[in-house]
Amino acid sequence: MSRVGKKPITVPDSVGVNISGQNISVKGPKGTLDFSFHWDVEVKMEEKEVQVSVKKITKETKALWGLTRVLISNMIIGVTNGFEKQLELQGVGYRMAVAGKKLNMALGFSHPVDVDIPDELEAKIEKNILTISGIDKQKVGQFAATIRALKKVEPYKGKGFRYVGEIVRKKAGKKAAGAEK
Repeated sequence: MSRVGKKPITVPDSVGVNISGQNISVKGPKGTLDFSFHWDVEVKMEEKEVQVSVKKITKETKALWGLTRVLISNMIIGVTNGFEKQLELQGVGYRMAVAGKKLNMALGFSHPVDVDIPDELEAKIEKNILTISGIDKQKVGQFAATIRALKKVEPYKGKGFRYVGEIVRKKAGKKAAGAEK
């Protein structure tokens, strides 16, 4: 039995949930999200709660049960509050700017790096912190990971993209040569 899957999802008054067949649509003040769940999983709307259950219990459906419940919960949170990730860029000469739906960055390469911002996401820059926000948790996290992968934090000087609050352990550099002779 899935401990996560058993919990009912409470639906706020400002959110509308529509279940038709194997599809669920969640509409809220920030937008609309759709999701197609597995045919072995059953989703029911009872008053102001969404209940997720499985038709038959197997190893696969136990995993899908909790996953489906969390995905629907994230959809409801997304259309009411939204999600955001913050990336911090550290390094001398490293810069970033938002121009329309493009993110322009100077990351120490011989060329500038331009990345298109997806339509459903927003990007804001304050000082050296990039804030990515949107209603779909997966898309926000994936775009943040894509940006971070362009210039990961290197362990010697700590230059590159890091999540705000991420702790980066620095390595010791080279020792002075010939000190032991």
